[in-house]
Amino acid sequence: MHIAAGTAAPVDPDGALAVLFEPFLDQPRGSALVTDFDGTLAPIVADPAAARPLEGAAEVLARLARQLGLVAVVSGRPVATLAEHLGQVPGLEMVGLYGLERRTPDGAVAVVEGAEEWRSVVGQLARRLTVQAPAGVGVEPKGLTLTLHWRQAPAESAWVRRTAEEAAAATGLVVHPGRLTVELRPPMGVDKGTAVTEIVGTLVGAAYLGDDLGDLPAFAALDALARTGTCSTINVAVADPESPDEILAAADVVTDGPPGALRLLEWLVQALPAGAR
Repeated sequence: MHIAAGTAAPVDPDGALAVLFEPFLDQPRGSALVTDFDGTLAPIVADPAAARPLEGAAEVLARLARQLGLVAVVSGRPVATLAEHLGQVPGLEMVGLYGLERRTPDGAVAVVEGAEEWRSVVGQLARRLTVQAPAGVGVEPKGLTLTLHWRQAPAESAWVRRTAEEAAAATGLVVHPGRLTVELRPPMGVDKGTAVTEIVGTLVGAAYLGDDLGDLPAFAALDALARTGTCSTINVAVADPESPDEILAAADVVTDGPPGALRLLEWLVQALPAGAR
């Protein structure tokens, strides 16, 4: 199913979306809505530091957090960055760095056991690559992970990939490709899939919105939950011309970028039973 952005047409004219989201509509308190940040709530931009969520995104997440059993953002960004851009949305869970960080109920940030020992490794590597990187290649240290961007230097993609592989071999970090990026992460066996599995738990309905290769483990986690027969799941691909084919192939619903994703979330707010609003 496809959801267009920037149109006045009804989001669900034939009722197909309502069928997919039936567990949400029947048991909102037993359902979870989980979403990525970059490319999903926030448009992809040349400078990652300039990324901001669409106007209204935080507000619709706040409304859903009052309606559903669980609403969460699971991102490659640090939790502190998510909190800065989304604000203190009551009831919204935040999981950062692909599951390495999680905001606790008191507002602190909990880190997966064993991850802290990699902070100095990432820091040293980030300082070295910042000096060595060709013009236009972005080096984005995130504390426990490091991302190399070549969006503004497409001719340097081979340098980025080669350098990432060499750094991984030298440090023990693991290479994860993304949209015009390469991420280096600790070998912790943690990703968006493990985060989503933990978040959803025993709920009866779950949906995940994502746009990139790093979101595929979350889609796979929902598929695994669906196979148990205890949870109805929905994979939503937030697509644009750069979207990996694998994301589109794994999706139950496709939206036109973050604006389409926001339309879907706004539709869900209105489709949920009045008692859940």
